[in-house]
Amino acid sequence: MNILAVVGSARKGKATDMLVDKAIEGAKSLSPNSMVKKLNLIDYDIKFCKNCLACRDSQTKEPAAKCTIRDDMDYLYEDVLKSDRLIFGTPVHMGFATGVMTTFLERICWTFAKPERKILTISGCPVPRSDKKRKAVIIVVSGIVPPVYRRFCDDATSLIRQTIKDSLNAKTVGDMYAGDIEHRGAEYYFDKAFNLGKKLI
Repeated sequence: MNILAVVGSARKGKATDMLVDKAIEGAKSLSPNSMVKKLNLIDYDIKFCKNCLACRDSQTKEPAAKCTIRDDMDYLYEDVLKSDRLIFGTPVHMGFATGVMTTFLERICWTFAKPERKILTISGCPVPRSDKKRKAVIIVVSGIVPPVYRRFCDDATSLIRQTIKDSLNAKTVGDMYAGDIEHRGAEYYFDKAFNLGKKLI
């Protein structure tokens, strides 16, 4: 089994990074032979989508269409293709996923999806190019907003959940919101992140 962890924090070694590590530990506790790769997106050159629509309009039968942009996503696409289980972690900035996480999600959307689904009267909605089924968990971190107010400042979880469902055929089997980190500390959520990782397996 291949586990891919995608971290959208600009600060390595801080709360989001640590909680993703705990989720990895939880997954490995049940599946010690799994291969794990962790991507700190901040380490990679990921350019903004140019909306050229070449990937969306591609007729390829491959599990991923070709993007016209040449950057580090060329390599990251391969990591995504190999994945069986996914862990996404991001802080919330202004209630939303970070810029680097949003850019990553935009770049995988039509690369891994094709516009063949119809929802109500809207045609051309994304459906995965591949039949490969994946499972995913999502970790969202807020520095000051406690969990009781999550619904007011967490648009990140729904964005990630829907994008990976539409593009990667990934079912989100669990998510967590680590709120008020500046006062509680990341350690407060370690057990929850560990158990979330176990749920992934």
